[in-house]
Amino acid sequence: MTRGGAARAPKQCAGQARTAPPPVCAPMVEQTAQIIANERDTGPYFRLRVRAPLIAPRVQPGQFVHVRILPLKHALLRRPFSVFQVAGDTLSLLYKTIGQGTEALARMRPGEELSLLGPLGHGFTVPRPDGEIPLLVAGGYGMAALYLLAQRSPRKGLVFVGGRQRADILCEAEFRALGWEVRVTTEDGSHGEKGVVTEPLRAELQRRAPGRKLFACGPTPMLRAVGRLAAEHGLPAELSLDQHMGCGIGVCLACVVPIKTAGGWEYQRTCTEGPVFDFRQIAWEAAE
Repeated sequence: MTRGGAARAPKQCAGQARTAPPPVCAPMVEQTAQIIANERDTGPYFRLRVRAPLIAPRVQPGQFVHVRILPLKHALLRRPFSVFQVAGDTLSLLYKTIGQGTEALARMRPGEELSLLGPLGHGFTVPRPDGEIPLLVAGGYGMAALYLLAQRSPRKGLVFVGGRQRADILCEAEFRALGWEVRVTTEDGSHGEKGVVTEPLRAELQRRAPGRKLFACGPTPMLRAVGRLAAEHGLPAELSLDQHMGCGIGVCLACVVPIKTAGGWEYQRTCTEGPVFDFRQIAWEAAE
C-alpha cells in the first residue's frame, strides 16, 4: 500500500451515486417486516417478499437492507441484501442459500417476521430520458441490484447477465418484460452463449455506438473487468461492490475499500459511501 486513511464520517442521506446531484431522501429506519412470500426461484435461489411500509417507498435503485433473521437468536450480525423489487408498501429480495443464515431464512414461512434496517447505501444514478443508453452487467444474483434501475430508467438498453450454469441465470423474463434486450452467457454453455459475461459486452462495445453508460453488479473479478472495458472505450460506469459487512451503517469499518484521492487513496465504506462507486474512483491496485 502507498497511502491509507480513516473512513469518512457517515453521510446523512443515501440514494444515488456521489457523481449525481444530492438526492432528496429520508433517513434509514428499523422495522419489523412480515413475510408475504418466500419461494424457491431456481436451484439454491429464493425470492422473499415482505411488507415494510416504512422502508419500501424510500428505496432507490442499488440500495440494500440489512436483515436480522429473528429465529437465529444467537446470530449477532445482520445480513445485507440488495432490494430486488418494490411495490407499494412491499419489497422483494433475491437471495442464495450459502450458509446457516440464508438456510434459516429459506425455511421461514408467510406470517413470520424479520427485522429490517434500511434503506441503506448510495445506489445507482437513474438514467435521464435524454442521457446515455444504459448497459447493465450482472453476475449471478447481481441481477437483483439492477432490476429496480431498469424498471425506473426512462431509457431502455441492454442487459448482459452471466453465471456458471443455467440455474444461475435469474430474472431474465422480468427484464424482457420491461422491454430490455437480454444477452445471456453461461460458463458451461447450458443457456445462452458459452463463456463469461464480459465477452459479449466487449463485442458490443467494439461497435463504438455513441452515448452509452455501464452499470454493473457481481463478483469482484467481473467488476474489475467491466471497469477495464469502460476505461478502454472511454465510457462512464458505476459499479456496485460486494463486500462483507458487519454493522451496515458505517461504524465497524469492516467493508472499507480503497478510493482514489488527489494525494493517493483513502478508505471509504461500502455500506455508506457505496455500495455504488464510479469505476474511476476505485483504487484496485491498493486492494491487492
